[in-house]
This record gives sequence, C-alpha cells and structure tokens, in this order.
Amino acid sequence: MGFTRRGFIKTLGVVGAGTIAAPQPGRASSDSPHGNRDNDVGVLVDVTKCIGCRRCEFACQEAAGFNPADIDSFEDKSAFNTPRRPYPRSHTVINRYAHHEGGGPVYAKFNCLHCLDPACYSACLVTAFSKQPNGPVVYDPSRCMGCRYCMVACPFEIPTYDYDDPLTPQVRKCNFCAHLVPEHQALPACVKICPAEVMLYGKRSELLELAHERIRSQPGVYVDHVYGEHEAGGTSWLWISGVPFEQIGFHKVDAKAPPRLTEAIQHGVFKHFLPPLMWYGLLGAAMWLTRPQPTGDAAEHGGAPETGEARS
Repeated sequence: MGFTRRGFIKTLGVVGAGTIAAPQPGRASSDSPHGNRDNDVGVLVDVTKCIGCRRCEFACQEAAGFNPADIDSFEDKSAFNTPRRPYPRSHTVINRYAHHEGGGPVYAKFNCLHCLDPACYSACLVTAFSKQPNGPVVYDPSRCMGCRYCMVACPFEIPTYDYDDPLTPQVRKCNFCAHLVPEHQALPACVKICPAEVMLYGKRSELLELAHERIRSQPGVYVDHVYGEHEAGGTSWLWISGVPFEQIGFHKVDAKAPPRLTEAIQHGVFKHFLPPLMWYGLLGAAMWLTRPQPTGDAAEHGGAPETGEARS
C-alpha cells in the first residue's frame, strides 16, 4: 500500500498525542513548585460592602509612585460609564454593575490576584516574576525583555504594558505593596485607606474560614462561592459577593493552575530532546509531501516550466 498524505497526517497526530500524553516522572501535575502556601498572606474582599468611592485607586497609584490627581477627583462617577481593567498607571480599578434582581448598584474591585501557582511566573523566560515566601507575586523590570508572555499566560488578564514609555517600558501590575509591607506600614495601601472596611488583610487560610463562615451565617446575603479559593489553583486575593461573579465582570477560570497544564506539555515534548528531533523530522516530511506538484509541461520534463525567454 502506498504512503498517502492522509495516512501520514493520521500518524503524525497519533505520535504527537502519545508524546504529550505519555506519563512523566517527577512532580505530580497538581502540585505547585512554590511549596506549602498555608502561611501566605491574603486579602478578603467583601463586594457587598463596597460603596464605589475609588479611594483604593488613589492609594494604589500613590503607593506605586504614580503621583495621582487630588483624592477628591476620584469621586468622579463618570469613571463607571465603561467597565475598566487595571492599566499601566492604575493597578486596581473599581467597576459599577447594575444588580440583575433590581437592587442597588454593585461595585467590584479588580487587581492582581497573586496566584498560589502564578502563570506569569511560569511563562516568563527570564524570571522577571518571582513568588515571595509569604505570597506576593512581584516583578523585576531590570530582568524583563519585553516579550509579554506573562500577559498572554494570565487567566485573569491582569498584567499590562507601559507602551507610553518607549525607552524603558515595563509590565505593570499590583505587587501587593510588597515594597511597603511590613517595613513601612501594617497594611497594603488599598486596604488601609478603605473607609467601608471592604477588605481584610491576614493569613489566607484564616480568611478562607472567615469567608465561608459569612456565607453560612448569611445565606440570603452571599452566593455560595469564594472567588479565588480554587480558581487557577487558588489565589491570595479572595472575594465574596451577593450576586454571581460572572454578572460583575469576573472571569470564569478553571480550578487547575495553568502552569500545571503547560509545563506537563512542555516536559512531555522536550524530554531528552528526542521528541523535538522527531517533531522536526515529521514536520519536514509533511512539508515534502505537501509541496506543490508540477503540472502540464513541467510534469513531462520532470521539473518546473521554463520561462518564455528561455524557450524557442
């Protein structure tokens, strides 16, 4: 039986799937390389308490050294006309959403969630991101080469890029006030300034217990979901809400940490460097089999047709 292109492609798929899916020794795919995270610090955000004052936006910009406008300017409610995401000069934003059941508006805070197993750290080729022992995921611009893989990898779409600075552009995101806590203040800037006590700062494990206790004790107030408990393998920032999170701009994210999937594929493909060589060989064969075939006069002469100038 002749070797057909269809048969080759089928073989390519089987071999590729076997290469990626083959069991690999070492760390279990569900385990984080960052060790036990029981003592990580975290923040519990109670969406039901937020009044939309945006003082956390001011404090965040000030703590990051961005020289924000006067704090009174953050009372401008026109900022709520369009849903926003964190941007290079504001690492946290507040959005306003209409209550789908006819209640008052709902305000939701968005910033880096500081994943327990961060995808930005895993995707970075030059270790510009690091996971600190107590939880914060921080960024070192001196190491960054500007590939922005972290932006693609983040399941929450948080990192942004400072395109306005052509000489020294940087990836921007909340660093959990790691440059301030605990040396200069007891709380992250946004937590410290909040007048409605929307946020609680403490040990993540204790905040989770508190979150579930609030949900159990007030089932008519909160939906039964702590956002960040399981999303993307778990995050240091946690939210509880009175409305489903998908109604207030939160992404629906799988519980499996993205690095546990992508690294399993990478390790399967690059083990002993043999699979890449095999892949290159198979791809080269695919290119040869799918090359353009000569037709007409070219087929009779065994090659491409001559140009009009060369033919008599």
